[in-house]
Amino acid sequence: MIGRFLLLLFAFVLVSCSPEDDRSSSVSGQEPSEPDPSALNDDFLRYSGLFLANGLPGSDMVAMNSKNMQVPLGTNLASAKKKEQPQMMVSFSYDFLIGQHEVTCGEYNFIVDLANEGFYGRAKVVCDNDSLPVANVTYYDAVLFANGRSRLEGRDTVYEYKNAIFDTDGHCIGMDGFVFHPDVNSYRLPTEAEWAFAAQKNWNLSKGWTSENSDYKPHNVCTAGEEAQVNSEAPLCDMVGNVMEWTNDWLGDFRDTTVVDYMGASDGGGLEERVVKGGSYRNAASTLSVYNRGDIYTVTSSTRAEYVGFRLAIGAVPNALWMGSIDKPQVGQVVQLAEAMQVNAHLTARESKLVFRNDLTGNLVLIDYNGLVSNVVEITDTIDSYHPEISPDGKKVAFCTTAEGVGGKSELYVRNLSAAGSNLVKLNVESAAIPRWRVTPEGDTVIVYVTDAGNNRNDAEFLARSTWQVLFSNGQFGIPSKLYDGNYHGGVTRDAEFAVTGSQLLRAHLHHPGNVADSIWYNGEQACNVSLSKDGTNRTLFLDFGGKTGRAFAERNYRSHEQLLVVDSMGHLVQMVPAPSGYSFDHSEWASTSSFEIGPVEFAVASLVNVEGAHEKLALVNVSDSSVVELVKGDELWHPNLWLSPIQAAPQDNQGLSRDSAGLYLLPLYSDVSGIFRLKMETYWKTLNTARVIVFGSSRVEFGVRPDLYPEWNMLNMGVKGVDIERDFYFIENYALNHPQNLSAVALSLDIDTWKPRDGTLNPGMLEMVICYPGYAYDKNHNFWKEGVPDALLESVEYSFSPSTDLRLCFSNSGGPLYDLTGTWETAGIEVVNDSMVSEARMAYIDSTIEKIAYLTDEFAKHNVHFIGIIFPQAPQYQKTGSLGLYGIQRSVVEQIIRRLDSLAKVNPYFHLMDENKMGKHDYGDDEAMNRDHLCFKGADKLTRRLVALLEKLGLNKGL
Repeated sequence: MIGRFLLLLFAFVLVSCSPEDDRSSSVSGQEPSEPDPSALNDDFLRYSGLFLANGLPGSDMVAMNSKNMQVPLGTNLASAKKKEQPQMMVSFSYDFLIGQHEVTCGEYNFIVDLANEGFYGRAKVVCDNDSLPVANVTYYDAVLFANGRSRLEGRDTVYEYKNAIFDTDGHCIGMDGFVFHPDVNSYRLPTEAEWAFAAQKNWNLSKGWTSENSDYKPHNVCTAGEEAQVNSEAPLCDMVGNVMEWTNDWLGDFRDTTVVDYMGASDGGGLEERVVKGGSYRNAASTLSVYNRGDIYTVTSSTRAEYVGFRLAIGAVPNALWMGSIDKPQVGQVVQLAEAMQVNAHLTARESKLVFRNDLTGNLVLIDYNGLVSNVVEITDTIDSYHPEISPDGKKVAFCTTAEGVGGKSELYVRNLSAAGSNLVKLNVESAAIPRWRVTPEGDTVIVYVTDAGNNRNDAEFLARSTWQVLFSNGQFGIPSKLYDGNYHGGVTRDAEFAVTGSQLLRAHLHHPGNVADSIWYNGEQACNVSLSKDGTNRTLFLDFGGKTGRAFAERNYRSHEQLLVVDSMGHLVQMVPAPSGYSFDHSEWASTSSFEIGPVEFAVASLVNVEGAHEKLALVNVSDSSVVELVKGDELWHPNLWLSPIQAAPQDNQGLSRDSAGLYLLPLYSDVSGIFRLKMETYWKTLNTARVIVFGSSRVEFGVRPDLYPEWNMLNMGVKGVDIERDFYFIENYALNHPQNLSAVALSLDIDTWKPRDGTLNPGMLEMVICYPGYAYDKNHNFWKEGVPDALLESVEYSFSPSTDLRLCFSNSGGPLYDLTGTWETAGIEVVNDSMVSEARMAYIDSTIEKIAYLTDEFAKHNVHFIGIIFPQAPQYQKTGSLGLYGIQRSVVEQIIRRLDSLAKVNPYFHLMDENKMGKHDYGDDEAMNRDHLCFKGADKLTRRLVALLEKLGLNKGL
């Protein structure tokens, strides 16, 4: 027997020299030299005694009578992770063997020693004793172990490869030409179906090393109470807890069906994920089930973790079936749990935006919290999108194509933060992961990224990666420059003197004059989801695994990711926020902001993970008071990033203004009309001493007058959508007429088709909607500042609540439109939306309106200010109707009104009528129209040019 074993061992040593086994390249890419078989031959006798003392191979394998049996994979529980749904049945056409326990440190190191004497630098593991389960090994390490054990028994090997790649610690992180041969009856990792079949016969939550009894460390195999022997035919140990276990399968989707001899997915998808099973000493027993198939981290073939090991299986699979990925759904269900007003009130923000990954589709999802309604928008694309971060101005989003803790190449993109996701640009470098926006002290906007997002436990590997930054301006990347060695993807300060990173150690880079220090914080315990604050406080947010340091600070035990932790700028733990009952945190991030000078930002966002491990919700966390506001609910919501534009307090002043009212022309609950007026009131006060011409009116003015074409006239467009001439009269009379000192002219759109009395109290008009905010009442109570406008008023407006960025981007500094909506006069199906007949009451209202125009003209004339009435063109096809335009009124009545206005112009040289409609016989063509009663840019250019021509004809003063 011993002679036969020595022969097999000698054969093993010789086979070890074949090109198929263990030819590795080092981290630098250089291939090591071929070993000398004769040298190994001289040493194998030395190992024989150790081998025999450990027992003959195969003695620890247990038979599974699985042929013609079935096992369920996954679950139909709606609360489970989507990668665990739906339940799928797997039938077996074969029996197999599986390890009674997880491979131990002693067994693993014994095989490594046999294969490793001078042979390619494969790594042994360091354990307190040989009976502990081996852990901190990659999937490929397990593959090498299986092949090595197969050779010890004279078997063929299941796994074939051309070249193995090792990290600096000697762990295998990749294999070129990797092939799995399921028909070979040798040692391998169990399939997920095999593992589940064995586990369901040996599943006892009270007989495993879990967080309840493990003291957060692994224990010798088969020591969890009494050995779990639920089925006497299969006395397996540690299927529950101790260490998680690698399986052979790629992670893929399940189907609601029954399959035979299932071997997992045909590939691992974009991240090349593998299936791990069983939980570990870190997990609570209540969170474990046979159908669980993953970890908090993304698990790839090169992942290593101190709580992940493996057990072996033996068995040829005659009809191996791999399933391709199921088509992903277009949109996973995302339900808002908090609306815009609640979110912005909680944040004390002007506006805020949330972007995150829908893990079902790989797409980014945007929620823009502004106005009355916030909508969920998925940016559909073929790019698998991870770790989005919103730019400081709230307009762009950067993202990458791999996740934290996953090594290898990654691509980095930036696109517009909108439903279309337009203007997509890619950074042209070999690899860039986990982007972070940063505004430098010089005011440049850059993106910081790392060359590799893999874990950072090994010093040499960590320093072999690096952190870079690249300028992003005018929608384009600049030339990248290196910041420092090490993949600091947790964030970098404005001055680049401080940076942090996690996964798996919490590392910090501190640069002081004459001294650069790289430190490991949190006592070297495991940390992930590290995020550096962007408010100048240099606080670091992260998650841990219920380690000693965190438990000592909390003065109690807690489970992995059940606390959100904060350390100060020196790495001292200062805060902890507990997750809501029934949940743990994941993907934690500080909120980012449009301003870097507002003081501490106490808000963060995180995924909430339910007991089944599904990332079920996203939540807003107030670190200062530990409150949690649930934002959205869905199936698998990852990597949230929250951006906010804060409401800032106005500077201190001694002019006695009330900051609760002065300049407060808007509150979080607002309409677009009110929001636009808020913007234009700020512009009004800013240009009060320079504006020469102000144009008031409806959306016909808003789109139809372009002051920026003639900057020498210092013209201001105060036009706002909505038709209510009383609203426009209010602003003319109480603002323009009270501050006429520098004005040459005021213009007003004469929307004659809208002149009609209000329909009682149920239709109060646009005026009440606009002036319901405190700032307008404050102006009225101060006589509209007729005696002088305090400087502090403008400051109060600037710091008051403001509408969304998207709305602000619609208008220039002169109030002119910045976006062009081209169209035609829409002649097909021309319609009149109101009754054209003019009642006696309406005629009386028209009379009073003309009288008001005459009154305002007289008042402006006292200040040598001209008053101009503009009739905007409408679709010429209205000539064929009995109406002036869209909102009705008989054409015969309009002709009377125009004659009266012409008469006013003849008797009062300060009133001027610009009739650009001419009862429909105008010269504005289809290419100058937006729709049936509005002009596009081309038409607005013509009308503005004609307005300026009139101003010049009148000999009025231009701008200062």
